[in-house]
Amino acid sequence: MQTDSSFTFVLFGGTGDLSMRKILPALYEAHRAGGMLAESGRIVAVARHAEDRDGYLQWVNDHVKPYVSKNGLDEAAWASFLKRIDYVKLDLGKHEDFALLRDAVSDLPGIRVFYLATGPSLFVPICHALASVGLNENARIVLEKPLGYDLKSSNAINDAVGEIFAEEQIYRIDHYLGKEPVQNLLALRFGNALFEPLWRREWVESIQITIAEELGVEARGDFYDNTGALRDMVQNHLLQLLSIVAMEPPHSMDSDSVRDEKLRVLRALKPVDERDIGKVAVRGQYHAGGIRGTPVPAYATEPGVKKDSTTETFVALKVEIENWRWAGVPFFLRTGKRLADRVAEIVVNFRPVPHSALGSPALRPGANRLVIRLQPNETIRLYCLAKQPGEGMNLASVHLDLAFDQFFREGQMEAYQRLLLDVIHGRLALFVRRDEQEAAWRWVEPILNEWSGSNKPPKPYAAGTWGPAASSAMLAQHGTCWLEEEN
Repeated sequence: MQTDSSFTFVLFGGTGDLSMRKILPALYEAHRAGGMLAESGRIVAVARHAEDRDGYLQWVNDHVKPYVSKNGLDEAAWASFLKRIDYVKLDLGKHEDFALLRDAVSDLPGIRVFYLATGPSLFVPICHALASVGLNENARIVLEKPLGYDLKSSNAINDAVGEIFAEEQIYRIDHYLGKEPVQNLLALRFGNALFEPLWRREWVESIQITIAEELGVEARGDFYDNTGALRDMVQNHLLQLLSIVAMEPPHSMDSDSVRDEKLRVLRALKPVDERDIGKVAVRGQYHAGGIRGTPVPAYATEPGVKKDSTTETFVALKVEIENWRWAGVPFFLRTGKRLADRVAEIVVNFRPVPHSALGSPALRPGANRLVIRLQPNETIRLYCLAKQPGEGMNLASVHLDLAFDQFFREGQMEAYQRLLLDVIHGRLALFVRRDEQEAAWRWVEPILNEWSGSNKPPKPYAAGTWGPAASSAMLAQHGTCWLEEEN
């Protein structure tokens, strides 16, 4: 993909973990590929740690290289990439430092992209400071999650940022929307006559969406203990994936057509009655256990976590969509830390045939299913039944695979790389619009309020397992189970 779109990419939090692990590696990969970034495009890192550009480039050399190029680092490409990078030492509390930033970027070409890889408490001060020196014109601003602590705080941030930047200038990033299988889910549904007629309540029995992590809170104990899994993962990633799975066909793939359909799904979510929260929501917290033979501590003993913490590290939900296509189909959402495996996947369980002349396996729930794996390996797998070789009509489960790394010769684009290119080129379809965000917060708030006011602690689960038993029991009430339990 060739481009002549000049840009100046200003990275706040330029020495932070997100910048080192994701943002700068993604920009390097786009640079290395050739033609994806305009030759004139510049990257201006902003931080208060390094003293000068040379010091910052040494920091980048030390901290970014481990995260780039699965197939090895191209030293020539890396050297030319570093030439794109400038550095401004900036104290967010000093207005005169923003004047220095303005002077540093004033003569640089193209659209300005301000990426706020900082805590959400800094979003509004940074935006005000940018506006005070005239840097909110000809600009786009990227906001990382979490955007607020609840609906009220989210609205406060959006109101303040919206006074400075127009909605079409604001890019609320959710990196799961940039993953290749999510893009292929849209292609699968809306590009093939095979699947779209089946994508409805008459043929789908249930849908599972899981984002599981082996890691704990690592060095983020202070942040996580005031956030929890519901805010950190459900309100954004899981509900965004659900809206992609369940949306109606848009009339085109332009930004507002796609986001209008996602919004309709979020607004059609059946409200959670506080009296039913115990039936449709499970919260858990990991205790000491082991992952792949390595002992791990309990959440309450992690650095930065309160010893009597009731913050949830696991959430499982049963969600219903009150519209014509999905009425009566349960969507089961699940996320957690210190689980048995690192996996993100969408499982579409189709209904069994109404009558089988071939034997009971054809009547088994899940005999026909579509599994869309988002991580660690990105694949789409369709399960169906086939006759086993030999005498008799004995059925066995078989699958058809789309393994992207095997089928497509060219390398896959990482989620952040795709999304950063979309920001530079002004494509909003894969970013969260404000009304989507508000609808998601509005739906989770009854659960947040019930859990924050409850005297009941989260249900315990041992690190290295798949969460509390109550999660499995919730699915069993609907005659189904999580995918790994069936296997």
